[in-house]
Amino acid sequence: MRLACFIAVFLTILFGSLEAQTIKVLNSRTNNGIKYVAVFSPDKKIKGLTDRRGRFDISMFKETDTLCFQHASFRDKKIPYSKLKSLKFKVLLDEKLIDLSEIVISANKWEQKKSEVPNKITAIGNKKIEFYNPQTSADLLGASNEVFVQKSQMGGGSPMIRGFAANSVLLVIDGVRMNNAIYRSGNLQNVITIDPNIIENAEVIFGPGSIIYGSDALGGVMDFHTKKVRLNSEDDKKFSYNLMSRFATANLEKSFHFDITHHGSVWGFLTSLTVSDYEDLRQGAYGRPEFDRPDYIKVENAVDRLITGSNPNVQNGSAYNQLNFLQKFRFRPNDNLDMNYTFSVSTSTDIPRYDRLIQTKNDQLRYSEWYYGPQFWLFNLLNIKLQKPNNFYNAAQLNLAYQNIEESRYSRKFGTDKLKSQIENVDVFSLNFDFDKPVGRKSTLFYGVEMLYNEVQSNAYNKYLLDQSTEPIATRYPDGGSKYYSYALYASFKTNLSEKFTLIGGARYSYLKLNSKFVDKTFFNFPYDKIVIDKSSFIGSFGLVYRPSESAQINLNAANGFRAPNLDDVAKIFDSTPGNIIMPNENLKEEQAYNFDLGYIQKIGETAKLNTVIFYTYLDDAMIRQDHTFNGQTHIMYDGELSRVQAIVNAGSANIYGGSLSLELLLSQSLKLHTTHSVTFGSDSNDEPIRHVAPAFGNLGLTYEKNDFILDFYINYNGEISFDNLASSEKDKAYLYSIDASGNPFSPAWYTLNLKSSYKLNRYLRLNFGLENIFDKRYRPYSSGISASGRNFYCALRMKF
Repeated sequence: MRLACFIAVFLTILFGSLEAQTIKVLNSRTNNGIKYVAVFSPDKKIKGLTDRRGRFDISMFKETDTLCFQHASFRDKKIPYSKLKSLKFKVLLDEKLIDLSEIVISANKWEQKKSEVPNKITAIGNKKIEFYNPQTSADLLGASNEVFVQKSQMGGGSPMIRGFAANSVLLVIDGVRMNNAIYRSGNLQNVITIDPNIIENAEVIFGPGSIIYGSDALGGVMDFHTKKVRLNSEDDKKFSYNLMSRFATANLEKSFHFDITHHGSVWGFLTSLTVSDYEDLRQGAYGRPEFDRPDYIKVENAVDRLITGSNPNVQNGSAYNQLNFLQKFRFRPNDNLDMNYTFSVSTSTDIPRYDRLIQTKNDQLRYSEWYYGPQFWLFNLLNIKLQKPNNFYNAAQLNLAYQNIEESRYSRKFGTDKLKSQIENVDVFSLNFDFDKPVGRKSTLFYGVEMLYNEVQSNAYNKYLLDQSTEPIATRYPDGGSKYYSYALYASFKTNLSEKFTLIGGARYSYLKLNSKFVDKTFFNFPYDKIVIDKSSFIGSFGLVYRPSESAQINLNAANGFRAPNLDDVAKIFDSTPGNIIMPNENLKEEQAYNFDLGYIQKIGETAKLNTVIFYTYLDDAMIRQDHTFNGQTHIMYDGELSRVQAIVNAGSANIYGGSLSLELLLSQSLKLHTTHSVTFGSDSNDEPIRHVAPAFGNLGLTYEKNDFILDFYINYNGEISFDNLASSEKDKAYLYSIDASGNPFSPAWYTLNLKSSYKLNRYLRLNFGLENIFDKRYRPYSSGISASGRNFYCALRMKF
């Protein structure tokens, strides 16, 4: 008995002593361990890093020593060894509100310190993505509160940046451009093919990004990065799993996500699957009566019947489903070579175009059916990175990509059995070589080569529902096929003139060619057999960063961007609105944007961060839709209706200007105030408002974060666009808007109150839940064809192990 007591006492003393030799370094806000904190003595003779759980062995230190703690994202701290026992061998570090040395990738496709980049770039990290639970990647961009998102239907989302949208802003996934030859100038919905549940982080460049990314990057670049396959040397786990299940009440969303990663020492893989089911979206109950949905059309026994809905707030004809799959493989045989292959596919059910389903003619719904067929996107990418310094580069990477896109449109007018069907198939091949070469100790040269090839096939027919017969009709794009080529050389040079000044300059030469063939002239007697566009472009940029102190940064940026005419601009045949028909125009040339930015970032102690920027953009040879003629005629018959002929033309210029402000204020270590506000103004050379200039919009909120709990209470708001400030093309779509006192369409101001929260149940489980649009406001964002959701409760359970 005595021996047993002696052994117990001995073991207690022994293990207590061993435990006392290890400290834990924790985040004071979340109480989680912090990995890779530098722990060292003042003379740095003793030094080391915490492990991935924040633990560190202090047996090398003496009781008379002082321990220093340092991490890029936390405030430095010094603690005498003698005080560790009273702290229970736990060291709490406070997060920095802002780190001006934050790393961004999108500026030059290589990692750079944000403090050396003159562009305004907003980063959206995985932590924010998971907390805000966006249903789509369009909603993910909206969560930044600095990108305005328009929706024609629930299955969509078209980002607007600084007065530009659609094919004037650029979508990029893992360094590969998504914009293709049929990206239109009207609102685009392709961003929803990206699965937000597999995004590690996203970056938004505001202003032209054409030096590195080429055509279309006028208003900005949205650069998405999918999750990496981390190998064993980076993470000691062999396998990791993520599961997410989410339900939302506004559209009865049911989403499920699963991904698994294998972490080998030389190779690994990641497999991801997301399935989502969205039913008809319910709008708010309190607001504009114009947005009621009292009636809709239902097909019964091949007969169209007008149905009175049981709830006018339910937007019948907006439901759809979506599936996303991604497979990644990584092979890194040594420190010099890193190879990654990505295969991704996104598809959906038919997506009803809600804004067309609510159109009327003679007080009767115009369409029984109008929907996009399954939105299909196939993506293949081989990425090879080489780290082997030589005379030409220190680091190089190759991106070889293939994409296949299928888009289809189906419409049938009320009371007819003729279903108009248009199907487009696009193959996109791209090759990018990018190089990074330090020049001396203070300068770096980034340069690269880009080659693109697009091939488009277009088909169209009418299908008669009663007997299932078909007949050919005019295709949306030339029926003989179209080919689009692009070749480019580009370079950007960065030099740190001193500790306070960084200078960046860049240039790009691009050559583009489009070849479209018209074979069948049964429907339109084109005066030509083909359209050939052959253009080249040279653009440049200049930027200066001034850091007057460690807590302040002033950015000056002058950039030139361009958008070359694509197939959709040059050769499309399409009814933009009932009674208007867009016809081809072989005389188009590129439009150019000249942009100037002035930005200021200020860190106020460790409690506040201010980021503000103003900009001005001059758009020359702007491509806009105007009345036109076809074979001398101002009107022609199209789809059984006399339609005014229009075309995309280079007409005049435009002036766009505005600014944005964001502020973060740490009220305590657990409570933070955050706000953003953006304004844009613009008009063309005829003093007409510009269609894609969004209203003033922003966000104001309070975030509380302590231990395992996060709570965000915030307001989202939009300003008004009056009838006088609506673009002419928007005035023609009065059915999308509210009606003012004079009976004219306008976009009213609105705001919503929202609450989001997250609670970590244990090491493996996290519960997200929230209430959006608490007051059940009925509102429709500017230019949108569908109202936003009403009061929406959502709940998501996430599991990581």
